[in-house]
Amino acid sequence: MRQFIKMIIPIFILLILFVYVLAIDAIPTHMTLFQGEDIRFHMLYGMQMNEKINEKTIEAVSNQSKSITEEVGVTKLQLRLLDKIPIKEVNVDILPRTKVIPVGSVAGVKLYTSGVLVVGMSEIEGEDNKIYKPYEKTKIEEGDRIIAVNDVQIASTEDLIIKVNQSNGQDIKLQYVHDQETVQCSITPVKTAKAEYKLGLWVRDSAAGVGTVTFYEPNSGGFAALGHGLVDIDTEKLIEISSGEFVTTNILKIDKGEKGNPGRIQGTLERQQNIGTIVKNTGYGIYGKVNNLSSLPLNQMQEMEVALRSEICLGKAEIMCSLENGKVEKYEIEIEKIFAENNYNNKSMKIKVTDERLIEKTGGIIQGMSGSPIIQNGKLIGAVTHVLVNEPLEGFAVFGDIMIEQLYKSNS
Repeated sequence: MRQFIKMIIPIFILLILFVYVLAIDAIPTHMTLFQGEDIRFHMLYGMQMNEKINEKTIEAVSNQSKSITEEVGVTKLQLRLLDKIPIKEVNVDILPRTKVIPVGSVAGVKLYTSGVLVVGMSEIEGEDNKIYKPYEKTKIEEGDRIIAVNDVQIASTEDLIIKVNQSNGQDIKLQYVHDQETVQCSITPVKTAKAEYKLGLWVRDSAAGVGTVTFYEPNSGGFAALGHGLVDIDTEKLIEISSGEFVTTNILKIDKGEKGNPGRIQGTLERQQNIGTIVKNTGYGIYGKVNNLSSLPLNQMQEMEVALRSEICLGKAEIMCSLENGKVEKYEIEIEKIFAENNYNNKSMKIKVTDERLIEKTGGIIQGMSGSPIIQNGKLIGAVTHVLVNEPLEGFAVFGDIMIEQLYKSNS
């Protein structure tokens, strides 16, 4: 019996430690909440959450559910064990309760990069018929952005071509951004048989696409769209922009989705009206200011609050999207899963299309529907972001509070 007790005690202690580790790990390091919302954590015996007023003062958050979110801004919480041992810090972004007007119309996106984006590399045949790789001794990679030549800023592909040709084959100094760090290198352009100078770099200074406008926020005049960022097709990296335009789109065709082959909305950006200026391209959508309010099909009577995460529930909801020019309709969907503690990507909810009308028209979620606002119980809860390629009826959506946070950051 004593031997059994000696064996079981260490196992019991390890089990308790394991439970505590899981409880601590379940508490996020970053949270986004609305003003007045209670902060609630699942606490075990001996664990306490404290508000960090400054670096030296800590105030206990009583009952683990006290609302410390009366003021908009950023606050810090500290998880402590036995009121002595600091274990984890939680950053809390407190947003004002916000009302928006959901939109749901398809629009065009035009993005202009900051500098020029390197999207490929190739050998150059010189005027002597020899093959050269001018970039070979540099550390430039696909996805880097060239921002200056000989300390002169460049804004377009044309700028770069002019500067390279002005070199007359002499070394030039390139400044480029690699992994958010500005780097400098020297490179020697190669003269071709056409008397042009080349670096062997393929570059691009703009990108375009089609997506859905999620909402308009009347107080700031701002808009949110897409629910995910625009990624370069070659480098598969988020495009860092210097500016951008949002324009109306004329829908030309709907390609129906099927398993293994996602459909898409085909539209043209030619001869369309300007909607607004794009300020920010983020992993959670595209944000900016509306310049031409009449270009958006707004219904002022549909103004609604953005829901708290705790207000979102499994079950029925609606999405708003446009599949015909000048017409926005609502379609039924199902909220299948809610990842309430997700603040690190745009897959906050798993959704499923259930409306037979939408399934008949599109086969489910298709490209171009990203950004479609999701409404539940009279509140905006988020926007469509992704389709599951092998299950076109299912996909993911981002929380509305994340989009509001990004909108405020883009306006600051």
